[in-house]
Amino acid sequence: MEQGDESTVRVKDRRRFDAEGNPRQDAEPGAPAAVTSQAPATPAETEPPVEAAAPSPLERENQRLWEELESTRKRMNDLAWAVKNGEREREEFKQRLQRERDQLMDLERAKAATALLEAVDELELCLKAAPADHPLTQGVRLIREGIVVRLQQSGLERLEVVGRTFDPNDHEAADMEITGHAGDDQKITAEVRAGYRFKGRLVRPARVKVARYVPPANA
Repeated sequence: MEQGDESTVRVKDRRRFDAEGNPRQDAEPGAPAAVTSQAPATPAETEPPVEAAAPSPLERENQRLWEELESTRKRMNDLAWAVKNGEREREEFKQRLQRERDQLMDLERAKAATALLEAVDELELCLKAAPADHPLTQGVRLIREGIVVRLQQSGLERLEVVGRTFDPNDHEAADMEITGHAGDDQKITAEVRAGYRFKGRLVRPARVKVARYVPPANA
């Protein structure tokens, strides 16, 4: 080799990595690619989760108004129920008060009717003792009938007792009559004193004569 003739020797570097350990870009074609390892992404490199957007002032105001509306509607329903219930209780109280007032009035009328019945009984005794064709007897009979009619118009009802079975709830046995017929046992044969009801309430029991069955052999 002559001096001054520059000759260069080219050496083909087949290494896949350079001196710093980085993969070479001019690696020989066909050489296996360098295996690079990619480190997992750190939490700081991942995308943060999407948070729900905070409600706007208008949405918060709408929610508050809606809740207030529901609360007001509930109070209105409660007040409507209370008013309706109060009206029903008031009506029931008025009806109960009216019933009690009517019962009290009926009781007072029954007491007055009972007092008048004593006068009617005395007039009947007078009629039995007086001659039937005497003018005074006819006047007493008219007075008695007028009192009885007024009592009946007020709700007084005379008990029909003759021929009916004796009932201690409505009758008082004042006398007894022996009978030989078994079917007539406990039958009322006569009325000693009239009995009355006032609007379904017994104000005076009837005094009656009651038949009692006795077999003929023991009579």
